[in-house]
Amino acid sequence: MERRLYLKVGDVVRHTQYKMWGAGEVIEEKHSTLPGGLCLVRILFEDGIERAFINDLNSECCCYYAGIRLS
Repeated sequence: MERRLYLKVGDVVRHTQYKMWGAGEVIEEKHSTLPGGLCLVRILFEDGIERAFINDLNSECCCYYAGIRLS
């Protein structure tokens, strides 16, 4: 199954449930070379903490379904 990526480096996002994190910017994308492997993004939020999320819309754990939205 082909991956459907949601975010790319440079995208500015917000979390719908954790507004205190502030805006975040995607600073890195990682893609597994193994079949069925994860696609991850690291996001640096205004609170100074980097957080990692799954970036594959085919996964029910995708950051979109977890509350990450493009600003």
